[in-house]
Amino acid sequence: MEQVEKFLKEADVYYLATMEGDQPRVRPFGTAHIFEGKLYIQTGKVKGVYKQLKENPKAEICACIKDQWLRVSGELIEDDRREACQSMLDDYPSLQSMYSADDGNTAVFYFQNATAVFSSFQAEPEVIKF
Repeated sequence: MEQVEKFLKEADVYYLATMEGDQPRVRPFGTAHIFEGKLYIQTGKVKGVYKQLKENPKAEICACIKDQWLRVSGELIEDDRREACQSMLDDYPSLQSMYSADDGNTAVFYFQNATAVFSSFQAEPEVIKF
């Protein structure tokens, strides 16, 4: 899982895919954080992505660095504990101008039943489950 977090941080931006009814939705994200042995992402409760994940927690992210890409699929489970939110915000100080652990808007989700696949044109895929 640490290898997945490292790749996502190095990529800086990854794309999160969710479902809204029968319509896929994809948008850029930039948070990846390990807290208590789980890989977390962050969003705001006022955003459409939050509502989509609450309705259907199945999601996939994709990131690319040069000729290697990573896809992570699984379920994103909300963790509404203050300490989980604060840990994310401590790792991403730039978010603190828009979010706080006590604002009622900050939401963090962790991957459950996740499969990460590192791929490139030069090597066989590497699969990590967590």
